[in-house]
This record gives sequence, structure tokens and C-alpha cells, in this order.
Amino acid sequence: MGRTVGTTIRGIRAPIVKEGDDIVEIVACSLKRSWESENYKIGDRDVVGITESLVARAQGNYVTVDDVAKEISDKFRGDVGIVFPILSRNRFSMILKGIARGSENINLLLSYPDDEVGNSLMDINKMNELGINPYTDVLTEKEYRSKFGDNVKHPFTGIDYIHSYRKIIESQGADASVYLSNKPKTILKYTKHVLTADIHTRERTKKILREEGADIVFGLDDICNTSVNGSGYNEQYGLLGSNKSTDERLKLFPRVCDRDGSRYVTKIQSRLKELTGKHVEIMVYGDGAFKDPVGKIWELADPVVSPDFTEGLEGTPSELKLKYFADNELRGLTGEDAGSAMKQCIKEKEENLVGSMASQGTTPRQLTDLLGSLCDLTSGSGDKGTPIVLIQGYFDNFASE
Repeated sequence: MGRTVGTTIRGIRAPIVKEGDDIVEIVACSLKRSWESENYKIGDRDVVGITESLVARAQGNYVTVDDVAKEISDKFRGDVGIVFPILSRNRFSMILKGIARGSENINLLLSYPDDEVGNSLMDINKMNELGINPYTDVLTEKEYRSKFGDNVKHPFTGIDYIHSYRKIIESQGADASVYLSNKPKTILKYTKHVLTADIHTRERTKKILREEGADIVFGLDDICNTSVNGSGYNEQYGLLGSNKSTDERLKLFPRVCDRDGSRYVTKIQSRLKELTGKHVEIMVYGDGAFKDPVGKIWELADPVVSPDFTEGLEGTPSELKLKYFADNELRGLTGEDAGSAMKQCIKEKEENLVGSMASQGTTPRQLTDLLGSLCDLTSGSGDKGTPIVLIQGYFDNFASE
């Protein structure tokens, strides 16, 4: 009998990881316990995903609110304009606390009707009914309240984020002014000192602000990108990808290298080669890149899905659209004849199918974005306790035996 199973995904349980733990051995031993207990084998080109928080915690990659405040006070001059932060207790509230602690005055510019990742500030239908043009119109906080009310709650969290963010700023002794606009240059009416808080559009926002005459422009990726008095740091992403740890501490996105300068993914790959004799691909993953069809929230609040991965995960899939062939080239065939013909087509396919009708409708995304999203959905963000994910058969196809 031929193969009856394609890709399989296992969430691998692991111990609670703390600062200083050997992440390489934890991953290797967790997998070894799993394959011995469940009686399966590791194969060449299996993929192991490790959640970014596991790596960051083992690194001790944390900063305090005071560390953030010091960075802000060193880079700015009392007042700060914050442009396009996302609406999140976990992702931005602690950062805002640090910014306010290091400032005297905050001008907060929010995008609308949603933030960058889809969290809503207003009902889009009511916005249209009121004749508000999100491409041109600027709203003060007072105008926003007069149109949408004094308690506009997020549909999932139940939080009024403008109230919440104002309260955070004022709790740190800073003054707060809030505006709604989708034009970055709006902030320059109120201050020339700007911190861009958007994630995926940050370089464009910085460029616009500099061209429009801002005196100081930094992004969240420029804050805590070096150590502050021995703190953690992320040289590439700074505060982007950080999460709330405690009321006074943030966990940063992980650095890709160990203290000795070697990459975690290659060290884990080598260790698994020692244990299994197989060439396994390794990736560190954060948020998946997908959009919730009900809440309209785009999951990717991290700067990238995967901050590091082994070479075999570079590129995009090159796949034939099986449904297309079934309805066209194989239309006159049935049963085993159709299956055999399809397998032959796969074996003879070109290595690069970009632009080919035969691949139309396949997913034109980076392998790491697809695999990282699969890992994120498997491990979840709650109490599953499976921060390591094993994916087998991903690079197989209908013709694989």
C-alpha cells in the first residue's frame, strides 16, 4: 500500500525554561523523549520550530520600564510624539509606560479605524455614516468622543484603549494629548520629536517624517537595541516584538546568537544530527502571519515571523496546483490512472514555477512564514505547554513514496 499520510505536526512538550538554561539541550532532549515515548522516527528535512519566547527567556533577554525610560530621556528632549502604536496591553502598554516615564509630554497619534494589525478604534460603518474620511480627516480626542462616545471598547478585550493609554501616560507624570490620523506628518503640528511605533511600515513612516521636517526621528527598533546598564537588547529590532513580562519588565524578541557568537538554529541542527543522523531544518518562530476573519485582526505583531532559520528553509514553495490538473490535463482520467499521471507531472515539474499557470493558486509566501504560522497555530499562546513543534513530511508531495 502506498503512503496514506502527508504532512504531520506534533506539539512537543518541554520543561519550563528560565534564564541561563541550555536551550540546545532542552530542545534536543524534549524531542528525544517524545520520539522514544511515541515511537516515531526523525527524518531528513523534518522541521523543528522553537517559539521565540523560549529562546529569549533562556537568554535572559529582558529590559525594565526604567531601561526604556532612560533610552527615551537620552534620545528626546522632554516631549515625544508617538506615531501609530498598536492597541495592545501585552505588546505596547509597557512600552508606553517607559516612554511616559522618560518624558514630560506625550502627543499620541493613532491610526483609524484600526491599528496596523487590525484592532478596532471605531465601527467602520458608523465612521462612514458620519462622513469621516480616514484618508484626510484628523480627529482630536474630544472630537472622537463626541462622535463615538465615552466608552468605546475593543470587541475582544473589552478595553477602551484611548482611556487606557491616557491613564498609563498620566500615571507616570507626563501630560497626554491624543489625535487620530492616518498621515504621519500630522504629528509635526504638535512636536518635531517623533518616535514611530508602527511595525511593518516603520521605514516608510520614518522617511516621511524626516522629509517633512522632523528634528528627531527614532523607531521602536532604535530603542533598547544596545544594552542599558547590563540589560537585554535586540540589535536588529529593539523593542519590536517585545511582550509584557511583569508590571516593570519586558521580554524582548530573541537575539539569534549564543554568547559564543554561534547561531542557536545551527547548534540545534548539529545536535539533532548527532542524535539521529538526519539533516533537520530548524527555525525560531514568533507570531504567525494570518488574519482572523471574524475579529479582522492580523496576527503578526512581531517584526518578522521567523528571526532565524537554517538555510534549507529559504525561499518559497514550488508546487503544482493539483486541482487545476484534475480539471484540465487529467480531466479524461480516473482512479489509479489519474493518480499515476499526476505523480508523473510532479516528478517532471520545473524547479521554478513562478508565473506558470500550473502553479496558479498555490501560496506565494516565504517558507518560513508558512511554517511559522503553522507552528504558531499548533503551539498557541496559552497553556498547551508545547513551545517546540515538529513538522514532518512538509517537503513531500503526492509523488513521494
